[in-house]
Amino acid sequence: MSHAPDWQAASSDSLRRIAEALERLAPPSAPAPDLSAAEAFVWHVAPDRLQPVAQVNRVALDLLLGIGRARDTLLANTLQFARGLPANNALLWGARGMGKSSLVKAVHAQVVAEMPDAALKLVEIQREDLPSIGRLMGHLRGAEARVILYCDDLSFSHDDQHYKSLKAILDGGVEGRPGNVVLYATSNRRHLMPRDMIENERSSAITPSEAVEEKVSLSDRFGLWLGFHPCGQDEYLAMIEGYCAAYGVQIDPARLRAEAIEWQATRGSRSGRVAWQFFTDLAGREGVPI
Repeated sequence: MSHAPDWQAASSDSLRRIAEALERLAPPSAPAPDLSAAEAFVWHVAPDRLQPVAQVNRVALDLLLGIGRARDTLLANTLQFARGLPANNALLWGARGMGKSSLVKAVHAQVVAEMPDAALKLVEIQREDLPSIGRLMGHLRGAEARVILYCDDLSFSHDDQHYKSLKAILDGGVEGRPGNVVLYATSNRRHLMPRDMIENERSSAITPSEAVEEKVSLSDRFGLWLGFHPCGQDEYLAMIEGYCAAYGVQIDPARLRAEAIEWQATRGSRSGRVAWQFFTDLAGREGVPI
């Protein structure tokens, strides 16, 4: 009796398993992303893909008070970029909760509203995915759309090597940054790393100045440095009053002031984020949807 069919079936099954294993080790290249699917995307890895965002979490640009200079500078830079003119990468750094990430998203929305034909897209990349930024640039390079690549809360620890991937893309690589891509990043730190880390480099390195220069040179690759500083009480109250006017919350001014000051006192700080959190509580108590 012939056993050829059994041998052929076993061989075919082995070849199929080998092919599947090879595909897992070296998956096929991801198809070119469809940037017309949405105005904003989030970059994911394993597998690489751009996930469309149906509705971006943002506030209107005119509701961001107390950051007028940074707002005007970033808006002008973004308008230049959307028109196909030269534009700088931007680092928004400074106090927590003062609207850095909100400003990036609000400026994008404003420019899209003013220039709907510019095909301006917002793509968010997480800090831990920075090693894949070269692959992302490969997808975006040559696309018709113009892309703001956005990284929120960018910072590095003493043993973090992710910054090297970002340095090459920003300025130093052979390919460099594509002409249709600009990078906007937010950070609580001006030099993207804690001060004690910089001091440690100075004290322990054989050539202290060179060790520090390598780390802080990353922030130098951002053409725009926009600083955000803690707000005063008048700015804090103006933010809340602006939210009340925008969403139609009617409240006695004296009561509003007293409750807002009490709220920031319990939080131990004043910022745009604290103002919005108070307003969210107030709107809920007043039965006003936002």
